[in-house]
Amino acid sequence: MRVFPLSLAACVLMAATLAAVVAWPGQAGAQQAAPASSAPLTQQDIARMLPATDMGAGHGHGMATYTAATHPGDTSTATSFDAASIPTNPLMPKADPIGSKTCIACHTQENIQASHSLHVASFRAGSERSGPQAACETCHGPGSEHAKNPTAPGSIIAFTHDSKTPPAEQAKVCLGCHAGGARQHWTGSIHELRDLSCTDCHNPMARVSPEGVLAKPSINEVCAGCHQDIRAKFNRRSHMPLPEGQLACTDCHNPHGTITKPLLKTDTVNETCYTCHAEKRGPFLFEHAPVRQNCLNCHDPHGSNQQTLLVAPIPMLCQQCHTMTRHPNDLQTAAGMGTGASPDERVMGRACLSCHTNIHGSNNPSGSKFHK
Repeated sequence: MRVFPLSLAACVLMAATLAAVVAWPGQAGAQQAAPASSAPLTQQDIARMLPATDMGAGHGHGMATYTAATHPGDTSTATSFDAASIPTNPLMPKADPIGSKTCIACHTQENIQASHSLHVASFRAGSERSGPQAACETCHGPGSEHAKNPTAPGSIIAFTHDSKTPPAEQAKVCLGCHAGGARQHWTGSIHELRDLSCTDCHNPMARVSPEGVLAKPSINEVCAGCHQDIRAKFNRRSHMPLPEGQLACTDCHNPHGTITKPLLKTDTVNETCYTCHAEKRGPFLFEHAPVRQNCLNCHDPHGSNQQTLLVAPIPMLCQQCHTMTRHPNDLQTAAGMGTGASPDERVMGRACLSCHTNIHGSNNPSGSKFHK
């Protein structure tokens, strides 16, 4: 018996909607004028969408800068990729540029793969002002000699370890645009001294990773390719949340080089730890000397089979500096351990930390023993 009133209400609502559409033709036209476009992006679209970079920072590298004087009549805003110039191949100093069309004539497969990468698409957008068809030769150098004799070693700048181009020259090409910023300490870094080139970690010719044009899908996988011993530590019982995806190697390290030996992003180990563990920074009224000196005195930052990343179990860790001499009730003896003759619960479990709870430092007036 209630079906009819509901159907009538629905008809009234539909009529009101149609009346609104007729009364406001402008709105209806606006809705029809915005269909989803499936047209491919043009080079101008890519140039407009390019992210901000620190490219073009190397005026001291002999880079051709795009200015109104060099390109009269062009009033558009110059992109950072316009500063990229064609590098000189030290093994073929007399080679001349030939343009990307000649390169694509032989390297069809490489062109298909590279076209999907933002790095190459960006060069193509920038090369509209910096030079005709300069996308390929911006990295690989002038290709006239390579086109004449493709099998000649060193006829083109190649980015592999089995090529004749030295790793230093390979990195020099990349630093022509990417100098400064996070890479200001590359020269003299441990990776540079080990003859690593940029393409050992990056692949600008294919979109393998979501960001950073990495050679593998993630930063952690790239680092684990060499540092397998460090990667294994993250499989231990207590570890940093790197396998869970909450942390990356670059949160603490800068692989391009820093002023510290372990490539830390800060000046010291403690400063790196304090970026997350700010409550351990202090200052404290009563400070624990080993903690103030270096967090690594007690912790392994990558992973440990002990609780809280400790390098040794408690109380053994504490006994590396402290003995039981003159300690109340002669704690921390072999007899008081869980397997001893007279087990003492104060030595098991958290052991020393059961009483000395604020071992990183204390601001309590009674905290000289880190009890409070």
